[in-house]
Amino acid sequence: QVQLVESGGGLVQAGGSLRLSCAASGRTFIIARMAWFRQAPGKDREFVASVNRGGNSVSYSDSVKGRFTISRDNTEDTLYLQMNILKPEDTAVYYCAARTSGAFNYQYWGQGTQVTVSS
Repeated sequence: QVQLVESGGGLVQAGGSLRLSCAASGRTFIIARMAWFRQAPGKDREFVASVNRGGNSVSYSDSVKGRFTISRDNTEDTLYLQMNILKPEDTAVYYCAARTSGAFNYQYWGQGTQVTVSS
């Protein structure tokens, strides 16, 4: 099993920055790809960004491309999301997720961290 714990959320003004962290523990060697998702009030959860184990394959949603950067430190088993030029529409609970090689869906999820961007 893999456990994921997010941190770094908070309240920030529009145009500001935040960095989210996700600490993985347990059988972390089985993790192939990690991702960030978010869910705003009254909306479905949506994909934000993902990265493979080697860090050389990344993907972003169009809404965050150019503003957010995903990265991972395998020596520390930690995933990061650097969020710049934040907008009020970025307000959501942000979730860290992980999946094993060959899996289609993300099998492991954190509890989420709240990000609130004020205008």
